Amino acid sequence: MGKKVIIVTGASRGIGREIAKTLALEGNFVVANYHKSEEKALDLQRELENLDHKIDLFKCDVSKRQEVQKMVDFAIKKYGKIDVLVNNAGIDQVKLFTEITDVDWDYIMQNNLYSVFCCTQEVVKYMINQKSGCILNISSIFGTIGGACEVHYSVSKAGIHGMTKALAKELRFI
Repeated sequence: MGKKVIIVTGASRGIGREIAKTLALEGNFVVANYHKSEEKALDLQRELENLDHKIDLFKCDVSKRQEVQKMVDFAIKKYGKIDVLVNNAGIDQVKLFTEITDVDWDYIMQNNLYSVFCCTQEVVKYMINQKSGCILNISSIFGTIGGACEVHYSVSKAGIHGMTKALAKELRFI
């Protein structure tokens, strides 16, 4: 099997970092997205270089379509295709339901749900033309069972569950 071109969002820390690192160590071409954690992203890049592996870093706020388009364009121009998208980026906020503001709600939805919609929509058109591709959406059990003091977070993750199921059905016919 040839090397895959893979975009991993939220790749500078936590689960995303380990996903990007593992995929790069397997010999794939990885575009590791980060937004605010530049030093951690550079640490990942240096760690992989010390192991004779490369990774592309791309700073992008995945809740902003124009920035996502630039990231996708970068991958297409450099590699000519995108085989896999790992939607991992996300944020959390613990608050009582009665204390969640409109700003809190919008911030969580933009970062957790809209970002998945936006990244997927920008990548899927290339995958359709290639007649191949894989999209992995990292979510949370709270999208299924809910979490106390995390209503807005739980709703955003439930939205990802619904989007994933519906899109899987839709793309089967394209």
